[in-house]
Parts: sequence; structure tokens; C-alpha cells
Amino acid sequence: MIIRLSIPFDLPALRELFLQSRQLAFNWELPSTRTLLDYDSQTDGEWQLVALDGQRLIGFISVWEPDDFIHHLHVHPQFVRRGIGRMLLHALPGWYTKPYRLKCVSLNEAALAFYRDNGFRPIGRGVAEDHEYVVLESSRGS
Repeated sequence: MIIRLSIPFDLPALRELFLQSRQLAFNWELPSTRTLLDYDSQTDGEWQLVALDGQRLIGFISVWEPDDFIHHLHVHPQFVRRGIGRMLLHALPGWYTKPYRLKCVSLNEAALAFYRDNGFRPIGRGVAEDHEYVVLESSRGS
């Protein structure tokens, strides 16, 4: 397993992984509303770390750096529950010394459990696009 910064060559695989991951995890979204180009618009201005199994891109994390805000963390459906998400979190700069924040849709129970198991705690709630979400913060890494 290799974790590194994303490069332009990764873009097609990132688009495909983002679409497949959302299709599996976000069952409250209409499939017809998702496209390969969603990755581009939803990660604009962010930096990404990618996880590779050999040459295959199997996960990524996307961060809005000014706020240490994790905007996306996705693992290829065939590689879920193998520690890849945890490795991506632990590869974040300053993971063990500074808190990171994120929002997670309340309906996404699997993701909420993952974040809880990785040291995140709820610090707020809100509503966006007709869905409730929880604001989570890492406990200075875990």
C-alpha cells in the first residue's frame, strides 16, 4: 500500500472511484444526479492524498487546507473495511497534533461509526440540501 499526493494522472481513477463509492454509500441520493464530473466540482481548490494497491487507486482523502476540513474520504467498494480509510487519516499532515473537522450526513451510519472509531467526536449539527449532518472533530488524531 502506498499513500501519496494525487497527481493529474490520477484524475480518471479518482472520478470513477468517487462515483462508485457514492453509489454504494449514499443510497438517499438519486443515481441520476451523480456524474463522473462531480469529483471535479466537489474537490475544487482542495488537495488529495491517494491510496494505491500496486498501480490501482483504491482510496482518497480530500482536504480544504485553510480550515483543516476533510471534505471527502472514499475507499473503493472492493476495498472497504481493510484499514485504508484509517491509513489515509493517519497520513494527513499534523494528524497527531492538530484537530481536523468534517461533516457527515446523519443517514450515513457506517461513516459515522468509522469516524467515531477513529477518534472523531460530534461538535455540532446542521442541515444542508434537505439532509441533517453532524459536524465532527478529531481528538488531535487517534
